[in-house]
Amino acid sequence: MPGPGGTPGRPGGAPPGESPGPGRSACGSGVPGPACPRLLVLTDRAQLPSGRTLRDQVAAGVEAGLRWVCLRERDLPADDRAELATELAELLHPVGGLLVAAAPAPESLGGGTIDGVHLRAHDPAPDGLRSQPRLTGRSCHDTAELRRAAAERLDYVTLSPYAETRSKPGYGPALGAAGVRAALAGAGWAADGAPRPGVLALGGISPDTAAEAVDAGAHGVAVMGEVMRAEDPADVLRRLLAALPD
Repeated sequence: MPGPGGTPGRPGGAPPGESPGPGRSACGSGVPGPACPRLLVLTDRAQLPSGRTLRDQVAAGVEAGLRWVCLRERDLPADDRAELATELAELLHPVGGLLVAAAPAPESLGGGTIDGVHLRAHDPAPDGLRSQPRLTGRSCHDTAELRRAAAERLDYVTLSPYAETRSKPGYGPALGAAGVRAALAGAGWAADGAPRPGVLALGGISPDTAAEAVDAGAHGVAVMGEVMRAEDPADVLRRLLAALPD
């Protein structure tokens, strides 16, 4: 079965040789698979404005053009997390969006509810990774982790922290544009032209820094607190999307 808006067996993918469609480009340069939006939003219900639900925040984002969400909320019981995944998938899938779940993704999140899994830096790659009809990404923080992700032929990675972040104060040091360029160059990605995961700059990303991160070599950006804390998430997302390439 096709994934939402995509090629059979790979969620969101475009047929070989065809454009991934508006607002998307291939996750990895030369890596067969899904087309990744330029913007990924990670969830954190602890940062939501008072009285707001995670579904409310994501629904506002979808109305503004959000098409890719990573469900975190690892502290929830499996059944509650699965129910939340279903709610978010019902918002995203009708508009061709993608929902990935932060590892560990329990079996109860299967059945087409999620389109992939996001691994932590220390998580082992799943068995039979490339045979799985799902998007697979990983959190990375340095050149060595980028090289590992490329060897695993993952679809995308987050590279963090780009800047100081309220979500994880004291986490760093911040990479900034220079650090992103150095990490990519150190991994050999700037020169070899080989297939590699798409890189999403994460940490302290705002509408003011998103374009800078892409100019430094990132495919796009990943955002958590800037959207989760927002009283008007639709406005924040519109400005983020406006700052990113089509």
